[in-house]
Amino acid sequence: MKRLFLIEFHKLRNNRAAKILSLIYFILFSAIALFTSIKFNFGSIDFRLADQGIFNFPFIWHFNAYFVAFLKLFLAVVIVSMVSSEYTNRTLKQNLIDGLSKKEFILSKFYGVLGFAFASTLLLFIVSLVLGLIFSDYDEFSIIFSDLEYIFAYFLKLVGFFSLCLFFGILLKRSAFALGFLFLLWIFEGIVQLFVKFQAESLDVILNVLPLQSMSNLIIEPFTRLGIVKSAATQLNSEFTKSYDVEWSAILIVLAWSFIFIYSSWKLLQKRDL
Repeated sequence: MKRLFLIEFHKLRNNRAAKILSLIYFILFSAIALFTSIKFNFGSIDFRLADQGIFNFPFIWHFNAYFVAFLKLFLAVVIVSMVSSEYTNRTLKQNLIDGLSKKEFILSKFYGVLGFAFASTLLLFIVSLVLGLIFSDYDEFSIIFSDLEYIFAYFLKLVGFFSLCLFFGILLKRSAFALGFLFLLWIFEGIVQLFVKFQAESLDVILNVLPLQSMSNLIIEPFTRLGIVKSAATQLNSEFTKSYDVEWSAILIVLAWSFIFIYSSWKLLQKRDL
């Protein structure tokens, strides 16, 4: 495992585009956290997003995991580009000539996926912990480290999404095509959701097993948990009854899709004449 991870790390270290995109991702990650802590003056009104309770423990784990997940598209570009470069630079063929099996090649890419997901999750944990310690109204140990399942859900969400990107990269060999297919899948799932919503509500269970939707189901939107939103809903005689828990069914579905994407990538590469 260590040998395969080091092989992938060496390739990424020498990939300028991957380094730039990864750097942009982590800078944006930190910049968003900084932005939310800045106080803005609008005439006689002072406003700071951090004062709205979004950084209170344990809510901060949910809020940050949901919000920061949108930045995963930057790393998606890195994932598909590191696959496509194997074909354009002929490093895949050279690796196989040097004795690396196709299974080991896929595993090295998967370890790269896990590495990106873990690094991003670790950064999420550290940034959220620091912001929470600074702005949270609660500092009890039991409260601080409750609801950490959202951090795990974030990690799993990235693993599933990056595995999908890896599969498209192996399937199509070109970054632009892979990202294009990812966009088409997003549109397709959106059409299916509209159809089910307006034409066949009895088929609602289908939505939960769609790849992108199942990943989205891991972390439900957190905004309706905010006190200010609940107060507004109460005044309008409306209540939110949705569950915000990380459901086991969503976890199992994303794990299944991750396995399918990685296994399919291996089988596809196995059948392909390189």
